[in-house]
Amino acid sequence: MRGTDHKQSPLFSYVNLEDRIPRDHPLRRVKVLADLVLRSMSAHFDALYAEGGRPSIAPERLLRASLLQCLFSIRSERALVEHIDFNMMYRWFVGLTLDEAIWDHSTFSANRERLLKESVMREFFGGVVAIAEWVELVSDEHFSVDGSLLRAWASHKSMAARDGSDEPPGPGEGRNPEVDFRGKKRSNATHVSRTDPDSRLASKGGGMAFLSYTTHALAENRHGLIVDVHTTPATGTAEREVALVMVKRSVKPASGSRKPTVAADRGYDTAEFVSTLTALGITPHVAAKTQSSSVPEHIKATEGYAVSLRRRKMIEEAFGWVKDIGTLRRLMARGLDKIRAHALLNFAAYNLTRLGNLLAS
Repeated sequence: MRGTDHKQSPLFSYVNLEDRIPRDHPLRRVKVLADLVLRSMSAHFDALYAEGGRPSIAPERLLRASLLQCLFSIRSERALVEHIDFNMMYRWFVGLTLDEAIWDHSTFSANRERLLKESVMREFFGGVVAIAEWVELVSDEHFSVDGSLLRAWASHKSMAARDGSDEPPGPGEGRNPEVDFRGKKRSNATHVSRTDPDSRLASKGGGMAFLSYTTHALAENRHGLIVDVHTTPATGTAEREVALVMVKRSVKPASGSRKPTVAADRGYDTAEFVSTLTALGITPHVAAKTQSSSVPEHIKATEGYAVSLRRRKMIEEAFGWVKDIGTLRRLMARGLDKIRAHALLNFAAYNLTRLGNLLAS
């Protein structure tokens, strides 16, 4: 018998929001892990808020919402709030009931200086890594390092001469004036962006240069989890310099006869980088250049070197995830501190997704 297309909805609903989410949904595992980290940050959150005044939106809810933005490729905070409003699963993940009103998107702008900054995001990222270490999913001997350009939220038209010789936009040209670039050379030495002064012109593989930042990551080679992240202005030597900084603070010195290893692509095959790793007691498993390689021949001949170069490719998966699924394909913030916070949040979201899958299996 054909059913009736009822137009009138019931007055009350007695289905619990918790029951709406499937028991085996992968977001459940992510929520459990994220809540563990957020509970450990309670004292930090207390220090960020005044003791008196009107109660604010819970920082845990705002950070869970920011995680949703990374996990489901939501490109703006306005769209994020709209999704949370009508999507029951998003409401459940954030901690809202069906009857609670969603906050305005401007709440993120008001709390960005308080929550979406490097110190808070680094503690959150460190908490995720601590869980991975606790369940023994992190290698403490074999690592890989890499860096990638992040395109800044600024255009070539925002660049102005550092000496002030550029003519200002004429009257009536508005925010997007006509600019003729032909015959004019621009470089980081002579020009700077007016909208994002921390960004730098950079290109990958000799292509067109864009205003960019560089984010760097250190991954362990057992499961490809990211154990350290650092973001800097884009310079030609930033990848090797920051790699050494992350190695010094995240890789434990050699114990006994076994030395830790660090793998990297050919861009790190320089005499300075290889010799510094060797001086730190770390075996450099750097992909060798076809000519004038600084990697010793006796290292390239070992089986461990070949294994490291294969496992090194897992770090590329993390960069691909934070750009294609996360929010780092085109940055949505300006300023180095905010970019560092966004990078840490995206890599933390990647680790949570990876951990959820590993623990489920």
